[in-house]
Amino acid sequence: MAIKILPPQLANQIAAGEVVERPASVVKELVENSLDAGASQIDIDIEKGGSKLIRIRDNGAGIAEQELVLALSRHATSKISDLDDLAQISSLGFRGEALASISSVARLTLTSKPAGQAAAWQAQAEGRDMAVTVKPAAHPDGTSIEVVDLFFNTPARRKFLRTDKTEFSHIDELIKRLALSRFDVSWQLNHNGQSVRRLPLATSDNARQKRVAMLCGRAFAEQAAYIENSYGALKLSGWILAPQACQSQPGCQYSYVNGRMMRDKLLNHAIRQAYGERLTAEQQPGFVLYLQIAPAEVDVNVHPAKHEVRFHQARLVHDFVVSALTDALNQLTDELAIPQQQVADTAPAYQRADGARRAGGQQWSPPANSRPAVSAAAKADKRGIRQTHQQLQYMQEQFTAASKETTAVAEPPVIMLPADKGFAVAQGADGLVLLDLAASVAPLWLADSNKVPLLLPLRLQLSNDEKQQMLAAATTLQQLGFDILLQDNTAIVRAVAPWLRSTPLSQWLLQALPLLQPAKNTASSQTILSMLLSSGWLSATTLINYFAPMLTDSKNWRAVPLDLSLSVKALGQQGQL
Repeated sequence: MAIKILPPQLANQIAAGEVVERPASVVKELVENSLDAGASQIDIDIEKGGSKLIRIRDNGAGIAEQELVLALSRHATSKISDLDDLAQISSLGFRGEALASISSVARLTLTSKPAGQAAAWQAQAEGRDMAVTVKPAAHPDGTSIEVVDLFFNTPARRKFLRTDKTEFSHIDELIKRLALSRFDVSWQLNHNGQSVRRLPLATSDNARQKRVAMLCGRAFAEQAAYIENSYGALKLSGWILAPQACQSQPGCQYSYVNGRMMRDKLLNHAIRQAYGERLTAEQQPGFVLYLQIAPAEVDVNVHPAKHEVRFHQARLVHDFVVSALTDALNQLTDELAIPQQQVADTAPAYQRADGARRAGGQQWSPPANSRPAVSAAAKADKRGIRQTHQQLQYMQEQFTAASKETTAVAEPPVIMLPADKGFAVAQGADGLVLLDLAASVAPLWLADSNKVPLLLPLRLQLSNDEKQQMLAAATTLQQLGFDILLQDNTAIVRAVAPWLRSTPLSQWLLQALPLLQPAKNTASSQTILSMLLSSGWLSATTLINYFAPMLTDSKNWRAVPLDLSLSVKALGQQGQL
């Protein structure tokens, strides 16, 4: 689209503001113009923190000779032309006031050559209301802009600039944020003739991982997990730190909307809410997140510096971000809780059907000085056994004392103690019994018709085999409280049993499909419950809390009498106590 002056009605609709605050503001506007021009290589030269010289060179589309003078006019742009364009902006720039504002407070030289033009031309402007001069120049395809002596004609504003080191640090931070948004562009940043950053193109996963390590630090790149999640036109991707890896000092906290740098309050609130109580008051979340949304669903013309946006469906966007990050953080927490040997055995399962995966395909590993995970798990099991039997001993003593004082009227049985691996201890008429939760709850699960909708439906990509398995298990899934819509090779989970809502559905549902096939054991619900309880995806406490009213009826128990002395003796003979 050619550059032209915006009509007054459209210019008045633009939330214009002060473009030139400091050298970093100039760099931001000029680099965004280069990105909008389709540049794949951008070189930035800075002298004295930007107060002396800012030079931006790119290999973008360039500006035609007849448009050079127009490009330095206020509200002249090729990005939009009418009010409809303003409602669905896809470019970084659109106001058409950057070059005019910069040239009014500095000596600006613009040299450009489109690929189809025989020679390059150069436009120069100095200070406010100065005429633009145009002359031929030598330049390859692309554009170069030099900004010299910033604020030379406004000395009062120049006094507000910080030291050269401070001003350049703002420019460096800006380039870091921009480079994280465009991996398809190579970047070169120089200060006072010295190379500060050299970032080659990063078009592969490994190259992107290296760029993240260079800009956010090696520790962030190694500890962060890459996620992808989508819902309709919304897509969230990027890197997040597990809560255990978050530090007290804020590190990388970058968010983008359609490739635009953001410090949006709604997104920051959603990210913090997803971490929730996983972080202490001193810890800060770490993330580099990219939100893609239809341009018509977001208004970027609400902040002078374009740091915030307004979403037309703000609640939907907020809940989607919270849901996607909560799901990913749950998986990260679960993965850290699983012994390393189990992580290795189940690694393919973590390649989530809805796209989330570990960054660089790496797995979490314990510190180098830690003991083997298997022996640690064995010791934890022994400690758990000891603690359980201490609790059983106390409960049996309490039961014996209470039984001497009870009347002939039998009290209803009460579940006394939830255990960790799918068992619970209940007080029956004849003493303590050990409940097998999976066997006891399985019939109740099938009889319970309650289901709750998910905040955001979960979309799972299916292979052809998984699709056939899901079709064959459709009746069973419906009996178990699932509401699933199948579209081509995508399963959309819309509702589940209430007590399954807190489990990582995307991590276990597809694994459970083989257990639901008609040819399998009819007690598939019990098998699934056993899998969920043993893996830690479902806590026994959650199960008991939901089914407690039905489990108080001893007719629903699948239990064995508990002889504490024999159990302790048997365990002791096995060397577990």
